[in-house]
Amino acid sequence: METLLNMEAPNFTLLNEKEEKITLSDYRGKKVILYFYPKDMTPGCTTEACDFRDQHEAFSDLNAVILGISADDAKKHTKFIEKYGLPFSLLVDEDHEVCEKYGVWVLKKMYGKEFMGIERSTFLINEEGIVEKEWRKVKVKNHIEEVLTYLREGERK
Repeated sequence: METLLNMEAPNFTLLNEKEEKITLSDYRGKKVILYFYPKDMTPGCTTEACDFRDQHEAFSDLNAVILGISADDAKKHTKFIEKYGLPFSLLVDEDHEVCEKYGVWVLKKMYGKEFMGIERSTFLINEEGIVEKEWRKVKVKNHIEEVLTYLREGERK
């Protein structure tokens, strides 16, 4: 996938866990941490979501909103949010249209099988709606700290 860096973030409208429509461009004026993850309730995705949860206040203090996207439906998102006390919305991309726009719907391999799925990725979209930073092929360990550090350094500029 070509980079989206310094380009206008592909806009979208998706349903969240409450089946409310969420439109990316409605967040202009705030930073958006848009993270794509493979599946609710799986070990890596749970760790990542809980890490974002645990640092939610720090992100809020930096004028940043967190939005998660996977191909799970609203019911699964609701269970995931309730079980882990997630203070941010999870968006439903069952037809992976938004995942494709961001280049995170890719051919994956596991146990010798090939399949299409979401490559764990995070995008920082700035207040003007421009993709300021991309983290692709994310490893969960220390990822949230990386994102926070980047945001904090940007605040000092």
